[in-house]
Amino acid sequence: MTVESTAARTPRRSAGSDAGATGAQRTTSTTAKKAVPAKKATAAKKALAAKKAPAVKKAPAVKKTPAAGKTGGTKPRGAEPHLVQLLTPEGERVRNAEFDQYVSGVTPEEFRGLYRDMVLTRRFDAEATALQRQGELGLWASLLGQEAAQIGSGRALRDDDYVFPTYREHGVAWCRGVDPTNLLGMFRGVNNGGWDPNSNNFHLYTIVIGSQALHATGYAMGVAKDGADSAVIAYFGDGASSQGDVAEAFTFSAVYNAPVVFFCQNNQWAISEPTEKQSRVPLYQRAQGFGFPGVRVDGNDVLASLAVTRWALERARAGEGPTLVEAFTYRMGAHTTSDDPTRYRHDDERASWEAKDPILRLRRYLESAHHADEGFFAELETESETLGKRVREAVRAMPDPDHFAIFENAYADGHALVDEERAQFAAYQASFADVDGGK
Repeated sequence: MTVESTAARTPRRSAGSDAGATGAQRTTSTTAKKAVPAKKATAAKKALAAKKAPAVKKAPAVKKTPAAGKTGGTKPRGAEPHLVQLLTPEGERVRNAEFDQYVSGVTPEEFRGLYRDMVLTRRFDAEATALQRQGELGLWASLLGQEAAQIGSGRALRDDDYVFPTYREHGVAWCRGVDPTNLLGMFRGVNNGGWDPNSNNFHLYTIVIGSQALHATGYAMGVAKDGADSAVIAYFGDGASSQGDVAEAFTFSAVYNAPVVFFCQNNQWAISEPTEKQSRVPLYQRAQGFGFPGVRVDGNDVLASLAVTRWALERARAGEGPTLVEAFTYRMGAHTTSDDPTRYRHDDERASWEAKDPILRLRRYLESAHHADEGFFAELETESETLGKRVREAVRAMPDPDHFAIFENAYADGHALVDEERAQFAAYQASFADVDGGK
């Protein structure tokens, strides 16, 4: 069974169960041994020694399966658990009795749409990374390798559902209709977000690790009190799952039966810390301790990500409470553009995950199922380059922000200390003008 909940676990044996009987048997056996006279016991031992015992073969040692995509560190006990997969890395469609029903109506056009979403999201992400390297952005958090998890879950949402992202959900933003150029304003330092969260039901990016899980839970509790049948989804990474904010969100959502889906993108690395140094059990199993279901899905399989998220959202809308979805994926690039992943992970690890590339996987399926031809792929390539050019030009054309706006938003009625700081900053800015004028 893929889905694990507290109710599904086998209860511990009570004192009157088989475990208690076993203890009683041990007591009886010990008493019986003590009752045997010493001479008879000695004679029995000699008789047993005189007989040649048959040779007993030792059972072969069971080799535990190492955690996929991990290097170094202490690995969790046992083999990696089963995960929901509907498309293999080779692009073959596999059946799943639990989740097939949630994607049974996906048409060839919708399959092409999922592929288009992933390709354009990757192209936008690559352009943003290049812009940062050219000094046009201060920082960028790439989603390379995580396109299937984001597009699959993003397309499972209804318009009235609400999203609380981290700072890497560029694919989900794309699904919610947020203009890609709006995402870049914050990373260029020209605005504090760039979009109205209520216009797309997509909250502003959250830099504080894990805090959005609490925001999503509170919002979901409000949705339930309003009597709406919409759902809320909170995105976070494997590193954030170690934060207290996430644990508190799990507690409140379970106790209040909040209609929220916790979508954890386990990309194997919290900056330089591998997952096995963050948890002794698979992340999705943490939900058991809080009293709601958890499921692990192949995060490089867009179809499985779509199916599992639809299932979790339907549970939430039906009043069945929260769900934890662990999308098992991989961060192909750096944590952010200030990070150097070559210092803590090996090239062969990345190569093994490149073979599971989410875009290549869906393309293989589209070709084998005859859902797309070369004309479609060629047209999409042209559209991709057009998007990259538009993003590049839009970023370079962004106007500088008002440098003094920060002082206007500190106090409603003004403040003497703020006035003093404004004057100091104005003098500092003027000093640069004097230098330029002297050249």
